[in-house]
Amino acid sequence: MQQKMILCPSVLNLPLDHVREELERLDQTDMDIYHVDLMDGTFVSNFGCTLRELELIRRVTDQGAHKLVDCHMMVMNPHRYIERVAQAGADIIYVHPESELIVSATLELIQMQGKKTGLVLNPCTSLESVKDLLPITDYLMLMAVNPGFAGRDFMVYTREKFVQANTYRQEHGLSYHIVLDGGATREVIHDLYHNCGVEGFVLGKQELFFQQEDYKTCIDRIRTF
Repeated sequence: MQQKMILCPSVLNLPLDHVREELERLDQTDMDIYHVDLMDGTFVSNFGCTLRELELIRRVTDQGAHKLVDCHMMVMNPHRYIERVAQAGADIIYVHPESELIVSATLELIQMQGKKTGLVLNPCTSLESVKDLLPITDYLMLMAVNPGFAGRDFMVYTREKFVQANTYRQEHGLSYHIVLDGGATREVIHDLYHNCGVEGFVLGKQELFFQQEDYKTCIDRIRTF
């Protein structure tokens, strides 16, 4: 049976002038997980959200709909910050295998904090290179753009990796969720959800933010794709 879509608005798109108000509007929709990007300017050449923003999101949703919060750590040696990110309110913590010398130890550290583990594969990172980690991975996020900046187009050649991730999950009886990050347009979401077994989608400017309709209308529409 096809799984329900997991919709993950990327809060990096929120206007800074009214972040709390926008979060409260998002919280009233049928979204699933707040997606929070932490960047250090080294692993990627940009800076993203901070722990203070992560704490704000946690407070807003704890006072409202009690949504999940994930943290996509685009930083070098993320093990240094796992405890702080967990304390700030992340339920799911994503790391890149290239960012750590021993990434399995970092995933175990996330588990020790009582949080769900997330593994992120860049477009140039193969599924084969992380297969040994998949039994301890709760969320597998596949980048369909190069990480670090919002609003980029889906790289068509990455589609095969989504197919491979779903096939491997089925063949080995694993239960990790597969999530797309990057280029989530109507056409891409429809194809990956219906044809490739992908259930999770990080939402950005293409279908959710800076639209003419409000957040609720956009989220409800995306679920029909």
